[in-house]
Amino acid sequence: MKPKSVLFTVSLLVILITTLFLPIAALADGIIVPDPPVCDPTQCPPVIIPMDQLVIRYHHVTVSIKDQLAVTHVDQVFYNPNDWTIEGTYIFPIPDDAAVSGFTLWVDGQPVKGQVLDATQARQTYEQIVSSMRDPALLEYIGRGAVQARIFPIAPQGERRIELEYTQALPAEGGLVRYVYPLNTEKFSASPIESVTVSVDIQSNVPIRAVYSPSHEVGVSRESENHVVVGYEATNVLPNIDFALYYSLGETEAFHLLTFRDPNDSSDPDGFFLVLLAPRITTIDQIIPKDLLLVLDHSGSMDGEKFQQVKQAAHYILDNLNSADRFNIITFSTDIEMYAGQLRPASEAAEARSWVDRLQAVGSTDINRALLEAAAMVDPERSTYLIFLTDGLPTEGVTDSPSILSNFSAAAPDNLRLFAFGAGYDVDTILLDTLTQDHHGRSTYVQPGMKLDEILSSFYNGISTPVLTSLELSFGDVSTYDLYPYPLPDLFAGSQVILLGRYREGGETDISLTGEVNGEKQTFTFQDQIFTKQSPANSLQASIPRLWATRKVGYLLNEIRLQGANQEIIDQIVRLSIRYGIVTPYTSYLVTEQAPLGEAEQQRLVDETFGKLMTTPTPAPSGQAAVQSAADAGAMQGAASAPELEGEASSKVRVMGSRTFVLSDGKWIDTAFDPDTM
Repeated sequence: MKPKSVLFTVSLLVILITTLFLPIAALADGIIVPDPPVCDPTQCPPVIIPMDQLVIRYHHVTVSIKDQLAVTHVDQVFYNPNDWTIEGTYIFPIPDDAAVSGFTLWVDGQPVKGQVLDATQARQTYEQIVSSMRDPALLEYIGRGAVQARIFPIAPQGERRIELEYTQALPAEGGLVRYVYPLNTEKFSASPIESVTVSVDIQSNVPIRAVYSPSHEVGVSRESENHVVVGYEATNVLPNIDFALYYSLGETEAFHLLTFRDPNDSSDPDGFFLVLLAPRITTIDQIIPKDLLLVLDHSGSMDGEKFQQVKQAAHYILDNLNSADRFNIITFSTDIEMYAGQLRPASEAAEARSWVDRLQAVGSTDINRALLEAAAMVDPERSTYLIFLTDGLPTEGVTDSPSILSNFSAAAPDNLRLFAFGAGYDVDTILLDTLTQDHHGRSTYVQPGMKLDEILSSFYNGISTPVLTSLELSFGDVSTYDLYPYPLPDLFAGSQVILLGRYREGGETDISLTGEVNGEKQTFTFQDQIFTKQSPANSLQASIPRLWATRKVGYLLNEIRLQGANQEIIDQIVRLSIRYGIVTPYTSYLVTEQAPLGEAEQQRLVDETFGKLMTTPTPAPSGQAAVQSAADAGAMQGAASAPELEGEASSKVRVMGSRTFVLSDGKWIDTAFDPDTM
């Protein structure tokens, strides 16, 4: 490690051991710093007041954005569970680089006068809070201004409702408009917050293309090409990262490149990048005609509500075929049944609905024959999507999974995309995941209690309108590696592709996107794209490395499941998990180790983890544990936002931009710190 990185760690520790014991009552997006308690001497708290003095009942954020002018309204309720009265100062960190105006603050519906602090004035407050709490998380707010106001006393078992509204002009970067809300400090509430919501209503005179949150899993509703609503909801949570949202505007295809190279990490000099692809809204004649094959399990185990939901999903899919699409339905149990002997036009959807209604769930499960019948129908000149659903293991005909995989691989043309849905815990996850990995798709696991029809219908909405298939990206003179996902999925209208990867040397280059439209190749060139040679220390792209690492770890975990473990894979998982604070089945040491996780300690953990795996029986491919493991790995592979830390990890691990800190022996240690190099 360079001396610069060591100095960063040492300076952080100096701040953390400062003796300014400022009492902290609670923190949300705003911070309440209490005065000395007003109470009977027999009921007063200790001299050093712990931070968990207030409970946040709810925290609701409503944002209205019109042509890059955002109005943010914050509504939250604080509850005092103590036997003493609490009053103090409310502090709200101003969003970084934001042109903020029009601050208004209410307490229990009454307007309260607030004071705006510049960055210098606010810095002392942030550092005092960090010192008191022995926690580095608020250091990322240093450099920002703040708004503060006096808060009326909160009586024992009393509540205060605080509302805040402000206006800001949103900056644009690389063609992307950026909105950030300081949600990170909510993790210091005394207990999980009952309800957290962020609702963003975006309206623009120019069509809205890509919409992306690198921080949270959000829902996106496109009301029109000029109006989008984005929502985040959670219950009983302690958010530990700011809410960030990007969106792009324009009349053409959206292509955006975001890059980050850590200026403080000498051990890993290469950069990270994120590419965001989103097609413009197309007319019906621009949508690629597709062939759709529904391969559905109707064995006896599917009987009941589960099979009724499958029928409802099939109805939805048939009702939403495009006019130039073709389809067929193959059902399997002991025997195979087909709606027709060949692909049929979308105009026959009503007849197919009636055929589906007559199906009954009986018999065994002949997966091999069903897949081969489907493969035989594929037209190599058409984009073909196979939706395969089962709730059990193969029990009829060929039942050996390797043989099923080999047979299908030999029969399926390259233009086939297979998407598997496993319902329940009795499915062979290795079979399903290998099928989808080998045939350009992905697996979805529908666990008990989930709505099968809603999941299938939602999935179909995402693939119903292909506009560009067989995608390839060329990065010109810039050397890239470790790209995820690989290969790239097809591009659909109303959807977007998020690609993450690494690059070696920065510089300016032209990037080319090549794909197929109705069998003909088309190339789009995006000129003068810049891969940065060094990012500023406070870059908002600092979340890209952790998101890239999450995807890579997901792919590595899946490789262990499908191919077995080797020491090289375990080494990568351990090192990435430590460096970026990613919790996996192999990383309990993130919350249990009491020593700095330097090179020697990491190697010991790699050897120990690999040794345990070699002496542990191979997990079964089916069952609840197998399904959960497959679902978790799949979620990491497709992650669009950095994972939230949960459980014990949320109190032992802190993520600040591209840096990760682990609580070790009462001190917060940068995971990039190696004591052996000092």
